[in-house]
Amino acid sequence: MKIRTDGKHTNEFFQSVYDIVHLIPTGRVTTYGHIAKCLGAPRSSRLVGYAMNNCHAVIPKVPAHRVVNRNGLLTGKHHFSTPYEMQELLNQEGIEVINNQVVDFKSKLWIPDL
Repeated sequence: MKIRTDGKHTNEFFQSVYDIVHLIPTGRVTTYGHIAKCLGAPRSSRLVGYAMNNCHAVIPKVPAHRVVNRNGLLTGKHHFSTPYEMQELLNQEGIEVINNQVVDFKSKLWIPDL
């Protein structure tokens, strides 16, 4: 998928990101990079991050708390209503987080394969 910066193509890319995020199973996480790679745009993890930052008004609700950085860090936590909401949502799904990092990240990692 060729990434363009005009509104139409950015919106299509964002929607593709959201479609993948909806597939992440409860109790699992994935990374910005894995989503970008799945979409055929492996160098666009930052654009995936922009999509996640803009998903809070999307219906149906996007489970953005399940997307973390390549090391399992909750780098998107500042885009939630409180700095603790992302961790709380993960904890509710059985994912332990210590110091803003998913514990046992490798076993919780879900890799999209579309």
